Amino acid sequence: MKFIFSVILTALFSFLCSLYLPWWCIAPVSFTVALVIQQKPGIAFLSGFLALFLLWGGLAWMISLQNEHILAKKMAMLILQQNKPMLMVLITATIGGLIAGLSALAAAVLYPVFKK
Repeated sequence: MKFIFSVILTALFSFLCSLYLPWWCIAPVSFTVALVIQQKPGIAFLSGFLALFLLWGGLAWMISLQNEHILAKKMAMLILQQNKPMLMVLITATIGGLIAGLSALAAAVLYPVFKK
C-alpha cells in the first residue's frame, strides 16, 4: 500500500511542480516523498522510477501523438539514426525514471541520518 501511495504522490507532485518549476524539480519531489514515506532502498528506487517513468512516458507519448510524431521522428533520426519515434519516448521516460529513482534511493539510504 505504501508503494502505490508513494508512486501516486511522486507522480502527482512532480507533475504539479513541473508546471511552475524547471524539469529537475522531480528530484527534490521524489527525495521528499521517499523521506516522508519510508521504504526499503530498493522499493524506494522502484517507486520513484515507476512514478516518473509512467508520468514522463505518458506525457511524451501524448505530446508526440498530438503532433503526429514529427519532432520525435526528427530527433530519432538525429540521435539514433533510425526512424523510431517511440524509442525516443521510451528514452525520455527512462531518463525521468532514473532521476527520480536515484533521488528516492538517496532519501531511503539517508533516512537514518535525517531521523536523528
